[in-house]
Amino acid sequence: MRALSKVAVLRPPTSDEQLAELHAHVRANAGDRPGVYRMLASDGEIVYVGKSKRVRSRLLSYFRCAFPEEKGARILREAARIEWEYVPSEFAALLAELRLIKRYRPRFNVAMKRDARNYCFIKITKGPAPKLVVVRGPGQDDSAVYYGPFMGAVGVSEALRELNDILGLRDCANDQRMNFADQPELFETLQRTPGCIRYEVKKCLGPCVGGCTVQQYDQRLALARAFLDGTDDGPIELLRRDMEAASERLEYERAAVLRDKLRRLEALRGQFARLRFAVETLSFVYTVPGFEGADRVYLIRRGRVRAELDRPSSPADAVQLLRLVEEVYTPVERDSSQIPTHEIDELLLLSSWFRRFPGELERTSATGGIAPLAVAS
Repeated sequence: MRALSKVAVLRPPTSDEQLAELHAHVRANAGDRPGVYRMLASDGEIVYVGKSKRVRSRLLSYFRCAFPEEKGARILREAARIEWEYVPSEFAALLAELRLIKRYRPRFNVAMKRDARNYCFIKITKGPAPKLVVVRGPGQDDSAVYYGPFMGAVGVSEALRELNDILGLRDCANDQRMNFADQPELFETLQRTPGCIRYEVKKCLGPCVGGCTVQQYDQRLALARAFLDGTDDGPIELLRRDMEAASERLEYERAAVLRDKLRRLEALRGQFARLRFAVETLSFVYTVPGFEGADRVYLIRRGRVRAELDRPSSPADAVQLLRLVEEVYTPVERDSSQIPTHEIDELLLLSSWFRRFPGELERTSATGGIAPLAVAS
């Protein structure tokens, strides 16, 4: 949760009289239908965003909190105003909630609603000599490259350690100064003394001690990215050759160690394959029944909503839908495990939605089979 600002600390809590007015406002005006709501402080700060299949019932539940330390009670004590808007369905509410949270980053919304306990990502950091690290998700205003999502942070971290060792990529602190071999001032300022055990045992190229050039490091990084993209199994083949060579030399203990390393990398590669299959599976036209007939059509490609519109009710609307389908699904997209940072949360949301409600897949159709959806009856 974000730290409280000075204004929030000094702001007095909502009085009992104000809470009574808010309660009456919700009872008199909110409807029991899908929607999203916002809790706003007296200065206009959005302190919380939520969603519900039944907005009225959900909002009234805040006023029934029995203890002051409950999250609902704490949110109300910060709220001077409650706003809500209706959407056609629970699915639409989930999307709207996510987009509002990403836009406003309210203090009481924790971790952008991401289920960080289950997923992790491989991040390629920025700056000189980028490195690979396992993270739970992107930070604020983070434009780094991510691969994922993956299950099991511990197993992914172990596999990533093997990949770093094979390719000689660094895993030192982010603020470690890099001194590449092709830097003009290198030999005037750098003392070539042992400073990194991984470099000394030949598991790192040593970009911090002049052990490689920028180009040499970038070439190894490109190999790592090709492996993460699933286009090059070079690291696995290298480990397999080393394992077979050790076995031929009767170095069975070393061969067993290499075998375990190989299995970890193969498990990581298997996750890539499953990820790409899952993402590609989430590519279809999804028609969602809406409140009082307000059906909505979502064009989903590789796990992200690329376009949406009301279900067509006229031939002109059907033509517009067909045009959108062509625009969304015709361009060729590279088959990759790389996920744009701003799309990670939506990918997780859609994956979770269809995992929780597999029957919803019956409402989907392949991009070439939308004719029956064209005009609502």
